[in-house]
Amino acid sequence: MASLLPSSVAVTGPLKPDLVDFRKSTHIAIWPEKNPSFSHHGSYTTTTSERNSDSGSLDFREALSVLNEGAEVESAAYVPILEECIYRESVAEAQVVHAHIIKTGSHENLFLMTFLVNVYAKCGRMDYAHRVFDKLPLRNVVTWTSLMTGYAQNSQPELAIRVFQELLEAGAYPTIYTFGAVLSACSSLYSIQLGKQIHGYIIKYQIGYDTSVGNSLCSLYSKCHNFDFALKAFRSIPEKNVISWTTIISACGDNGQSRTGLVLFVEMLSGGAEFNEFTLTSVLSLCCMMPALGFGAQVHSLIIKIGYDANIPIKNSIMYLYLKSGRPVEARRLFDEMETISLVTWNAMIAGYAQMMNYSKDELIAQHSGTEALRIFLKLNRSSLKPDLFTFSSVLTVCGSMVALEQGEQVHAQTVKTGFMSDVIVGSALVNMYNKCGSIERATKAFVEMSTRTLITWTSMITAYAQHGMSWQALQLFDDMRLAGVRPNKITFIGVFSACSHAGMVEEAMNYFEMMKNEYRIKPVVEHFACLIDMFVRLGKLEEAFDFIEKMEFEPNEFIWSILIAGCRSHGNMELGFYAVKRLLELKPKDAESYVLLLNMYLSAGRLKDVSKVRKLMRERKIDKLKDWSSISLKDIVHSFRPDDKSHPQRIEIYELLESLINKAKDFGYVSHGALETAEEDDEAKPSTTIHHSERLAVAFGLLNMPRGASIRVIKCIGICRDCHTLIKFISLYTNREIIIRDRKRLHQFNDGHCSCGDFGSLV
Repeated sequence: MASLLPSSVAVTGPLKPDLVDFRKSTHIAIWPEKNPSFSHHGSYTTTTSERNSDSGSLDFREALSVLNEGAEVESAAYVPILEECIYRESVAEAQVVHAHIIKTGSHENLFLMTFLVNVYAKCGRMDYAHRVFDKLPLRNVVTWTSLMTGYAQNSQPELAIRVFQELLEAGAYPTIYTFGAVLSACSSLYSIQLGKQIHGYIIKYQIGYDTSVGNSLCSLYSKCHNFDFALKAFRSIPEKNVISWTTIISACGDNGQSRTGLVLFVEMLSGGAEFNEFTLTSVLSLCCMMPALGFGAQVHSLIIKIGYDANIPIKNSIMYLYLKSGRPVEARRLFDEMETISLVTWNAMIAGYAQMMNYSKDELIAQHSGTEALRIFLKLNRSSLKPDLFTFSSVLTVCGSMVALEQGEQVHAQTVKTGFMSDVIVGSALVNMYNKCGSIERATKAFVEMSTRTLITWTSMITAYAQHGMSWQALQLFDDMRLAGVRPNKITFIGVFSACSHAGMVEEAMNYFEMMKNEYRIKPVVEHFACLIDMFVRLGKLEEAFDFIEKMEFEPNEFIWSILIAGCRSHGNMELGFYAVKRLLELKPKDAESYVLLLNMYLSAGRLKDVSKVRKLMRERKIDKLKDWSSISLKDIVHSFRPDDKSHPQRIEIYELLESLINKAKDFGYVSHGALETAEEDDEAKPSTTIHHSERLAVAFGLLNMPRGASIRVIKCIGICRDCHTLIKFISLYTNREIIIRDRKRLHQFNDGHCSCGDFGSLV
């Protein structure tokens, strides 16, 4: 945007305090002298309790009645009535007062008409506010600022900035309130360049010393993700107040500077500055981001000491911190102690358990957290409160993470019944839930039924198609998104490249790569290269894939080496595969799954000496035994299995069915490759064909108990092994069932003897 300062305007001299001068020159009459019944409106403002009283409502009606009778009143008498119009958000009643003002000739009073501009703005009618403004014979900076503030507060920042430009062209002198309004508009537009121009104007006329202006600048730079400028703006404020400190601490959270935010909070306390509930909730939020449970616990102690522990938002933040830090007992204790539970609190608990699922290293604990979230949701439904869009969003996320399609469908039905299905947040959560549960048809239906779509929604659906091997649909949807005028981001292109990878569309992928860089000015990230490497690997072009890795500006991550390993095993290039595994172990030296992968590769190659060397290295590095665990949900009950699990009540039927399925699979051509088990007490590696991994048992249980034709959905805590992957392909063919297994790295959707991963998943 061009400079705000018009070339025809030369502003010199000090800023004029028009607001103060104007109010001093205006006579304020006391309404009660003529109408004692309006006694509680004698002051300029009224309290909420007074407004809510029956007598207050009666006084307001009597005031309107007097105006309708045509009685003459002094100009200042209109102010309390107009204030009541703001409180009631009543445009119609404000128009009654406006008409009386014109009738009595009071519209010549600039202060009164400026106040009327403010009334219409507060009631959300900026067209009326601007109409009043346009008819004013005289305007001062207060009038301009009232109109600007109205546009900024009514989500019309472009018009607020336009009014500011007109103010400058008219030769008016902005005040600190004017700058507050225009900086707010810049923040809404995320326009840092425009904000810098305003900042330059502020410096030129030496009003940067004002605390409120400094706070606004700090907020602007934070929202525009320029943290260094935000911190400089904060440091330049000579007299920092609680808003200053809270703004910069919140800015730290918004810009990924959690540690800096906690340091600033300590600095704030050391300087004896005041803080409020917003400061404390911001600090607790930073503790969640890091996470920093120890610091958060100290803040909790401080909160108890100063008596803020009964504050609901603060208590919610503390509960959320404990949940995200894996301390559900403390969070639940706080929750159970609350006499009255608000919907925000219910949502905090559900969202907290959902976060525990993401951060838990143990999949069993993650499943337990998800189950607890669903239980709390059930209790909420039984209470007097009703879920909102944030509740549904969190619960649908939990259902997706648990592959709990049945529960997800129930929540979907509830969103339709309560009218939240039309909300874009809930709609996006539904698309993600169905995608994670392996139901691309329902995900598509939820997407199509959305009345409004955001970039996140489009990206989620494109990614869903790509993950399910529906490359043409993903790329067609990407074209539709662009035609709809939605600008893709780097995550959208990850979905696009993934779709090209599944279909082996090299030329198209490289065209999209150039489009991303040149047309959309998006700098490639490591995930983009991972998708392209995956494409070369699937086509068997291992050398090209390795060259691509060597030429990258980034260090290859775990996912890239896993892709190369999968390709090397599938295409028989074992030496390159061994190199890739060793590089993977450099990234994750304590990862038991990577060691088992290397052991299995050495075993397949017949290199038993190398197997022994790896086992010795594992003992030296104290690598834990690989934990294998799978779960399946049936009628809201989660059934868990471990390898060769004999604890389930249906163990006899499960093993009989599994042996029968293996024999049938052999008739279809299945040959067991064996699997390497790592037992802590044994020094030798033992290849075994008798071990039944957890996912096999879960699939057999599902076949025994799920209705005929129903999909089997299993969660596995580690990557699925090659032997189980091969067997389950045969089982899906023989039973004519869709079997979905989501392991630690990806979703495997088995249908008619094929898997959606194309057999290039990172299989152990």
